[in-house]
Amino acid sequence: MVSSLTFFSSSPILISPSFPGISESEIRPRVQFRTLASGNSVSLSSDSVGINGASFVKEKEGNGSVIDEGNEIYGSRDEKKKKEIEISKSSEELEVLWEDGYGTSTVRDYLDIAKEMVKPDGGPPRWFCPVECGKPLKDSPVLLFLPGTDGIGLGLILHHKALGKVFEVRCLHIPVNDRTPLEGLLKIIENTVRLEHALFPNKPIYLVGDSLGGCLALAVAARNPTIDLILILSNPATSFGKSQLQPLLPILEALPDNLHITVPYLLSMIMGDPVKMAMVNIGNGLPPSQTLEQLSGNLTALLPRLSGLADIIPKKTLLWRLKLLKSAAAYTNSRLHAIKAEVLVLASGKDNMLPSGDEARRLWTSLQNCRVRYFKDNGHTLLLEDGINLLSLIKATHMYRHSRRYDYIKDYLPPSMSEYNKWFVQGNALFRLATSSVMFSTLGDGKIVRGLAGVPNKGPVLLVGYHMLMGLELPSLIEEFLREKKVMVRGIAHPMLFSTKNETPSQEFSGFDQVSLFGAVPVSASYMFRLLSTNSIVLLYPGGAREALHRKGEEYKCFWPDQPEFVRMAARFGATIIPFGAVGEDDMAQYLLDYDDLMNIPIFRDYLKQQNEEAVKLRTDATGEVANQDLFIPGLLPKIPGRLYYLFGKPIETKGKKEELKDRDNANAVYLQIKSEVENIMSYLVKKREKDPYRGIIERTVYRTVQAPIDQVPAFEP
Repeated sequence: MVSSLTFFSSSPILISPSFPGISESEIRPRVQFRTLASGNSVSLSSDSVGINGASFVKEKEGNGSVIDEGNEIYGSRDEKKKKEIEISKSSEELEVLWEDGYGTSTVRDYLDIAKEMVKPDGGPPRWFCPVECGKPLKDSPVLLFLPGTDGIGLGLILHHKALGKVFEVRCLHIPVNDRTPLEGLLKIIENTVRLEHALFPNKPIYLVGDSLGGCLALAVAARNPTIDLILILSNPATSFGKSQLQPLLPILEALPDNLHITVPYLLSMIMGDPVKMAMVNIGNGLPPSQTLEQLSGNLTALLPRLSGLADIIPKKTLLWRLKLLKSAAAYTNSRLHAIKAEVLVLASGKDNMLPSGDEARRLWTSLQNCRVRYFKDNGHTLLLEDGINLLSLIKATHMYRHSRRYDYIKDYLPPSMSEYNKWFVQGNALFRLATSSVMFSTLGDGKIVRGLAGVPNKGPVLLVGYHMLMGLELPSLIEEFLREKKVMVRGIAHPMLFSTKNETPSQEFSGFDQVSLFGAVPVSASYMFRLLSTNSIVLLYPGGAREALHRKGEEYKCFWPDQPEFVRMAARFGATIIPFGAVGEDDMAQYLLDYDDLMNIPIFRDYLKQQNEEAVKLRTDATGEVANQDLFIPGLLPKIPGRLYYLFGKPIETKGKKEELKDRDNANAVYLQIKSEVENIMSYLVKKREKDPYRGIIERTVYRTVQAPIDQVPAFEP
């Protein structure tokens, strides 16, 4: 029987049932949680949340609302408002390259903590919040984690610190001997969802479901279609009817208890790829020998702990959970049509328990608002394996929001250090090695120096420049601002990069996801206005797609419209305009087929016409070359790479010129000055690179071998 729930709707938070018949002397400390009432960390066992029939946590006056599930007694509005003010005062904004803690916890920690949490307590399912989640930022939405077949509630242990910064995290724990039926579990989750919605009706509620939890999340969404729910499902068990475990159920039931052969089944359900799990806390960029040594050590430490899996799900519990899984899958599948929630399915290609890849495709077609990210090399316990950062996935798919609609400015979260390491230090390593990008900037007195000293550290700043072929200049530019200045450049990008129309049910994490993850927004005057108003560093390419997808022989030619609006907008906020240019595309690839060539080939012509008819149209009121922004993929032949060169020109100040630049002629004069400066910069770089003794990759490789790292390879003298 599920007892009444007592919880606090602010964070840090502990949601705990009260258990009758448990005395204070029976409390055994095991797992750490944090309570709002005391503000301190205390050790609680899963059987210590109730004392003599009353809730363990007593609320101090004004510290929150006491909610009784049976009587629905709410705290006063004044108390709620007071608490929100207190949280607001203590909240902080995330900095660029903030530490998200990914890799500080591993599967070893999961097994060690689970060993304590599974000790029988006779209590019902209950919510808890791990101490390491900490206190989230102001107005953070709530995230409810629904566990897999293990029932522990620790499936997000790798992600607690990151998620705890931007979510109020609560995890459902189902005790090992609990036999609450499906309807009872759904009621517990549903009551919490409805209560949270009643308290904060304009905020979304996140349900993260792992395997069995995926079924529970979908079922709750089907039963509550009017509540704004966002579902993140990791290998949901809705395909349990096709599971390899189905035929083994009768055999498992018939086996004597003393044979104790549950471990192989537990490994299928709880453990994924042991190697990927052991890789979690191994640093990027280590030599192969050190990586292998650390991996061997992690595996050696992990294997002895596997014997504890039989305690996490003993045979009787395993049989009950598998039956629960079967009923949950059937219940959920009959109600998929009623689900209106936003859904993100995370599917593994090497799931030995469920046909998760096929199931992702089925859900993608069955649900009204479903997206998929497919991980072909991962196992069933996706969220416990290396390389999967849950918060990154939520951010990159624009599913982190505070209200009914995603806001590119308000809801954006800056990149963390682990994201920078993964996508730039590690992911961009080959490109960085091949191009050895070198950057120069211009100081206020006109002196050109290496590095970004000439670019202000704080906004509002508007970087206006040339868009190289296929945007080849972007990775190095974004990386250098993050590395040298620890600032996020917010790019103004083509809406096509944010469209979900071309996504598939086998969609892997793509370059489009990276564009969103690292701050780009769809091209829009309103977005540019809001970015400048928040003192951002904004990246603008007036030439847009026409410049990035230019024709043969048009290298380093600007295709800008005759519209100086961005100058007047910059002046409105007193922004500093930095013209810049980049060269080197002609040293990276040889142009084989451009737009004109493709349009002369019938099969490509028909395809391009169809694709561009369906694409978002920009600059429909423009004329001339700049209006021709049809999208296409050029035919390129890679070359032995030369080097990419960047030069940020002398800052153009608009502060105090708001009224002056309202005049169109004055604004146009500044606009032409910026365009001319960009063209002059590129001419300068094309000439100066001829004097760079390390322009060739062989010369740079030799120098790096005996002298310095990539970012310190010399170039020409400016």
